[in-house]
This record gives sequence, C-alpha cells and structure tokens, in this order.
Amino acid sequence: MPARTSAGILLYRLSPGSGCEVLLGHMGGPFWARKDEGSWSIPKGEHGPDDEPLDVARREFEEELGSPVPATDLVPLGQVRVTSGKLLTVWAAAGDLDAAASRSNTFTIEWPPRSGRLQEFPEIDRSAWFPVDEARRRLVRGQVPFLDRLLEHLPGSGAPAGTPEPGR
Repeated sequence: MPARTSAGILLYRLSPGSGCEVLLGHMGGPFWARKDEGSWSIPKGEHGPDDEPLDVARREFEEELGSPVPATDLVPLGQVRVTSGKLLTVWAAAGDLDAAASRSNTFTIEWPPRSGRLQEFPEIDRSAWFPVDEARRRLVRGQVPFLDRLLEHLPGSGAPAGTPEPGR
C-alpha cells in the first residue's frame, strides 16, 4: 500500500527582537482542546498521487488560515515521515500574516463518542507566531525537523555557500 502524503507551507518572518518566528496552527477538535505543547502544526493537508503537492500546500494554507500564502517565493524543505507514517513535504515562505485574524475550515465528527451527535470543529482553532525555540516545544514532534531545515536556509545560518536565501 502506498504511503499517505501531505504537503504544507511553513510561513516565517525575521524580526530584530526575536530572530526567526514561524506561524503555526493549533489543531482543532476535542482531542487537542486542552493540549498545548506538541499540539501545534504546520498548515498542511493530505493529497493523492495525482495531486501536485505544492498546489495542495497552497490550498491547505488558505483553507486552514483563511488567507492565501502571502509570498510567491517558496523554498523546498523536503520530506519527513511523520509519526503517523505519512510523508510530509513542506515549503518555507517568508511573509507576514495577522494570526489573530485567521479563520479555518471545519470538519465533522461524532462527539461525544458513540453519542450519535455530529459536531463541527475548526481544523485549526487558532494560529500564532512563535520564535523557533518555542515552536520546537509547541509543534507536533514529527514536524520539528522542518524547523532545522528552515534555519539552514536563513542568511547567516552557516549554510553552505551558494545556498539560496529564502525569498530570493
């Protein structure tokens, strides 16, 4: 059976006070409601073998945050097999977005379990900017390697000469 695949976009901004910050979404629904550390995610979504991963990443960003990706230059950060077994492909984008104004699409599940009652929940119930060190604690464990890959691409990161800077 082929691996399930997802694609996402890690939006980042550089600020003088806190260095690099990344935009993450807190996963919605009752399972994640009272959790914080390890319950935030890069905006992403599943795709099939015939889908173009970058198109899916852009669409999912807009669906989960309510705004198109505020950047045109995207830097590929590669793939990681996350803890669910999915292959996640992520691109980095330099840009800014009002996290407080984000609005996510929703999903429907039976809640409480075995109640026969269907309820709708946002896929992302809130979003926020975090310095990379704090993002490491907040992000689900399987996505943390993308933070290191992002930092490798930033100016002054010690990346090999000739490595393109994000947004260039």
